[in-house]
Amino acid sequence: MKNQKLLALVEGAVMVALATVLSFIKLVQFPWGGSVTLLSMLPIIIFGLRRGVKMGLIASFVYSLIQFLQGVIDGLFGWGLTGVMLVVCILFDYILAFTVLGLSGVFGNKSLGAMVGGTTLAIVLRYVCHVISGAAVWHSVGNIWDAFYTENEWLYSIVYNGVYMGVELVATLVVAVILYQLPQTKQLFRGKE
Repeated sequence: MKNQKLLALVEGAVMVALATVLSFIKLVQFPWGGSVTLLSMLPIIIFGLRRGVKMGLIASFVYSLIQFLQGVIDGLFGWGLTGVMLVVCILFDYILAFTVLGLSGVFGNKSLGAMVGGTTLAIVLRYVCHVISGAAVWHSVGNIWDAFYTENEWLYSIVYNGVYMGVELVATLVVAVILYQLPQTKQLFRGKE
């Protein structure tokens, strides 16, 4: 029992580290935040599938804190947000958005359908968090950026975040399904039997 907990802890740390490294490999960087990365969510999703929701949420929360620190380094505080908008941005663009990835194991891990459903749910929930944050931030500072100004901050946020999150969803699902089907890597998704 003690060895299983230690193994899960080490496995979680490795997956968080791998996801963090992959998050630095940005294939496309969007001007107001968001990017298409090299499958940075996949390690956290696999961990959630292998170890279940509780362990998945713990690892994804740690990952969210690392993503927040990256955001601070990238200039999050230089956007001119009010205090309330900054809190909304931190909560919905970082803490909640990346923590929900741990919900990937909500349907279990034994079938392809459970893997696809859990992966889709986790990424869609992350997208919803970014939409909420984007609408709040755009409402607060959107008119400063006249070239991209629109009166409908919700529509803007849905489209803007949908572009990169849609690509991330499709890419993550395609690679996850391929890995799940390969005999050499199928066990990655299964965890302890």
